[in-house]
Amino acid sequence: MRAEKNLLAKEYVQRLHASPFFLVVDYRGMSVPHFGELRNRLRKVGAELHVVKNSMFALAAKEAGLADLSGLLAGQLAVVTGQRDISAAAKAWKSFRAEFDRPKVQFGYLGDERLGPAEITALADLPPLEVLRSQFMGVLQEPARRLVRLLNTPASQLARVLQAHLEKSSPESGEPAPASA
Repeated sequence: MRAEKNLLAKEYVQRLHASPFFLVVDYRGMSVPHFGELRNRLRKVGAELHVVKNSMFALAAKEAGLADLSGLLAGQLAVVTGQRDISAAAKAWKSFRAEFDRPKVQFGYLGDERLGPAEITALADLPPLEVLRSQFMGVLQEPARRLVRLLNTPASQLARVLQAHLEKSSPESGEPAPASA
């Protein structure tokens, strides 16, 4: 392998190790300005888009410990990688695709799990990560809230009964006060 190819393969391997996910998109038919616009949108959400040589990327994926991709890579492909949320990158791709009808996602990986186009679209439809975290925290806190309400119920019922008894026996109510001994 020539030195340039070797360096390129190592760069791909580094990107794959640094990113918890990658998406493979077919950018056929995209103009240079559209490609730049997609790159800008992905950059805003912490992702990058790189054109890859199919054979080199297949070699890098194998070297990075992923599945053998050699049969899956065909055509003009680019790879989306990122440090953060796959959902945000998928949202940026989906909104761009809705506007320009390109690029078409081929497949992706999240960790060791292979994702098809439908699964990537489903990830794009998820709420942002911060919203998911707050919803999860709400679900975790709900049993504690219910327990506190349950524990407070007998005490509050007793307090209401005592208050009602006091109001009933008070001089303002018109009834005689109980005789003291």
